[in-house]
Amino acid sequence: MLSKEQVTHFETFGFLVLRNVLSLDEVDIMIKESEEIFSELRQGKPFTAQEREAVQPFFERKPFLHSLLADDRVYSIGESILGSDFMLVVTEGNLHVGDTPWHAGEEARVLRTVKIGFYLEPLTINTGSLRVIPGTHKMSSPDHFSILKTANKNSDFMPFGVSPKEIPSYPIESDPGDLIVFTESVVHAAFGGRDGRHQHAINFCEYPKSEELIEFTKDWYSRTVNIFRPPNSNINSENDNENDDETMKMTNKLLSGIELSRHLIRQHS
Repeated sequence: MLSKEQVTHFETFGFLVLRNVLSLDEVDIMIKESEEIFSELRQGKPFTAQEREAVQPFFERKPFLHSLLADDRVYSIGESILGSDFMLVVTEGNLHVGDTPWHAGEEARVLRTVKIGFYLEPLTINTGSLRVIPGTHKMSSPDHFSILKTANKNSDFMPFGVSPKEIPSYPIESDPGDLIVFTESVVHAAFGGRDGRHQHAINFCEYPKSEELIEFTKDWYSRTVNIFRPPNSNINSENDNENDDETMKMTNKLLSGIELSRHLIRQHS
């Protein structure tokens, strides 16, 4: 479980860095399985680096990646920040190309979310490390950062009179094995990274309880293809052990996700 101080850091600044969570051997397995997924989906053709490759769901496609959903090192992050009834939103895998412009997820401003990022190579401020503007996940009026929240890719974009990479921010330099935990609603970007760099993530959210949050979640669900739709493999695994507490914990959570999805389908139709 995260400490009280770590949760407060996340809630105050919109992010948290956990160092050396995975071993280098585990990182190697992640890279191997990730590259297998991308290669299989492009039917063995090489990565062209013409555009970002993005896959959802992602972690469920390979054994070790899938196991991370129930791993205490990951599971406890969602539980600590969102409560014991948190839900899986979706898993994702990305091979990035070029810069990632400043942006922020609007859904996370209504429904509390946690994104756990896995960056599988050393990253610095000049080689594509995640940059965040701390505290921008909190609502303000007027919203002085609204200009940065819509992923403007225009080459002549000069917010606040400077280039996007010159915007004051906190660069989260990281090494393989670190986990970067943040909410999508904090303004974030990356500049200078190599084409084809791995960035994968597991996304959790709070369980919606109020009518307002349920209606919001129904709308989010209706506008997407993979959100709140955990694959059946999360529930029906030939490798499941009935006595495996970790497997049972995530199975229970994913069952909640499926039940919510069914509820949303019934209510939306």
